[in-house]
Amino acid sequence: MPKFAETSIPAVFQNRVEQYGSKAICAYKKEGVYTDISWQQINEMVRNLGYFLINRGVKPGDKVCLFSPNRYEWWVSDLAILSIGAVNVPIYATNSAEESRYVIDNSDAVMCFTATKEHTDKIVSVKSKLPNLREIISYDPLAKPIDGVLELSAAYKEGVSAPKADEFDKRIRDIKKTDMATIIYTSGTTGNPKGVMLSHNNFFSNVQQIYNVDPELFARSEELTFLSFLPLAHSFERTCGYYTPVLHGMKVYFAEDFSKIVENFQEVHPVCIVSVPRLFEKIHTGLLAKVSTAPPVKKALFNWAMGVGRDSLPYICNNKKPTGFFGFKYRLADKLIFSKLKAALGMDKLEFGFSGGGPLSVSDAEFFLGLGVTVIEGFGLTETTPVTNTNKRSKIKPGTVGVAVKDTIVKIGDGGELLIKGPQVMMGYYKNEAATKEVFTEDGFFRTGDIAEIDADGYVKITGRIKDLIITSGGKNISPQNIENALKTSTFIEQVAVIGDNRKYLSALIVPAFGDLEKWAKDNGVNCSSRQELIKDPKVNELYAKEIENFMKDYARVEQIRKFTLLEKEWSQETDELTPTLKLKRRVVNQKYKDIIDKMYPEDQS
Repeated sequence: MPKFAETSIPAVFQNRVEQYGSKAICAYKKEGVYTDISWQQINEMVRNLGYFLINRGVKPGDKVCLFSPNRYEWWVSDLAILSIGAVNVPIYATNSAEESRYVIDNSDAVMCFTATKEHTDKIVSVKSKLPNLREIISYDPLAKPIDGVLELSAAYKEGVSAPKADEFDKRIRDIKKTDMATIIYTSGTTGNPKGVMLSHNNFFSNVQQIYNVDPELFARSEELTFLSFLPLAHSFERTCGYYTPVLHGMKVYFAEDFSKIVENFQEVHPVCIVSVPRLFEKIHTGLLAKVSTAPPVKKALFNWAMGVGRDSLPYICNNKKPTGFFGFKYRLADKLIFSKLKAALGMDKLEFGFSGGGPLSVSDAEFFLGLGVTVIEGFGLTETTPVTNTNKRSKIKPGTVGVAVKDTIVKIGDGGELLIKGPQVMMGYYKNEAATKEVFTEDGFFRTGDIAEIDADGYVKITGRIKDLIITSGGKNISPQNIENALKTSTFIEQVAVIGDNRKYLSALIVPAFGDLEKWAKDNGVNCSSRQELIKDPKVNELYAKEIENFMKDYARVEQIRKFTLLEKEWSQETDELTPTLKLKRRVVNQKYKDIIDKMYPEDQS
């Protein structure tokens, strides 16, 4: 009989520790080598940290912030915080000192865990403005003592010296399903972020819903390995790449960071990943760029194999193996091309790639499916813990986000808005009743803000975001995301923002994929000493005009890009054009590049 009733993640974790003991729960890079940590070792740290928190007077319902990139200490802190009935308030590792101050202040946090010297320094710099913040606990050792800052190793020692095992266990048992587990601050493309309150039941229900999508996959859970690289501060990675593996006894490897993701893939060879579309986009465009410079015979062989991959989609999307002569062709293509590509990428064992957090282009989805990598697109929001919809291995429809998960109702409301009801929908926004009321219908459905269609099989297709809709001066409603996804299929386009709200036509700001562009320039006799010169070159601009024409050929006349401007610097969270989950901040882009945008609309000037 399990030690704890499984109604919360901390209870589940304790039961799995009893079940798996000395087996590895996760692995992290230590001195260049992936090093295992067992379930028992993690639990020892969780309990000691929990005892420390109890000793320091952290009560059930108290808020504790967690300011760190993905690392095993994030898990330890989270499990310790939740186990004693407190509330974990994660802060994106890339947040500024002021953004972090807002989260700590708004959430009423009494303590904050920090990862590196940089994270600690940011919180120390704003601590005087945070009267409720009692202590800062640093994961990394301090170079010199800092008033009000304690090292994690010292917190563990304090827990060891004053164990509170009975109190710790009692607090886990006292957790009610309806108790708040976390406040996740949305990355906010406009104004201050809102604190999304998620309960223990929100998380526990969503993990169960994910299991019900593909029980066969989870039946082999102990064979499945995950690679964790999306921010744990977001509900997507936390629910799908952390709580789900914990519930099912899967081993998780922590990637070093996104810049080393391909290298980590090659070391780990994961069976499962959860990812945003950006990873699939980068791998796809990178492979196409390499093939474009390959010898003619290799290029022809690759193109033949890609054709076979496309023809295999009716089989793969219905979870069937190609048969007959076509089956022979597919096996040959796999032997000659697909298997070698997947091995080179570290994707040779990848069975399940779950994509969310933004729309995955059909071309990217079909490319990986054709290779034999099962990329499953789903949908959700921070406010829904996050998963509400997903494709299934038994029936994949590229371009859709699939059907509603178990116990979830989806329907289309006014203006085509997708509405959702289910046990994973949030408690509300912290200290913001007006915003909470605004996002729920009178009959209790959550307003997603996304425009969608539902087909006869119940598969949902997201066609745009209400707040992002461009309404031209001619009154036409246009979703920029679909156009941007089409344009990013070009190997020469890294990032793009479609402009046109209250304008006569659409234009675009484009960040080139400079690696591919610079190679093209060299091959085509374009000699430029800088990127600034390169983006102004007439031949380069002619290339982009042709790329836009090619990738926009299936779009209506009103959706065509009439003018564009190339930019020399990539957008990032640090430069404020992207949110921590890599979504475009359209308001910021429109303000920051106002002068450039205005030049693309000379007739609008007085």
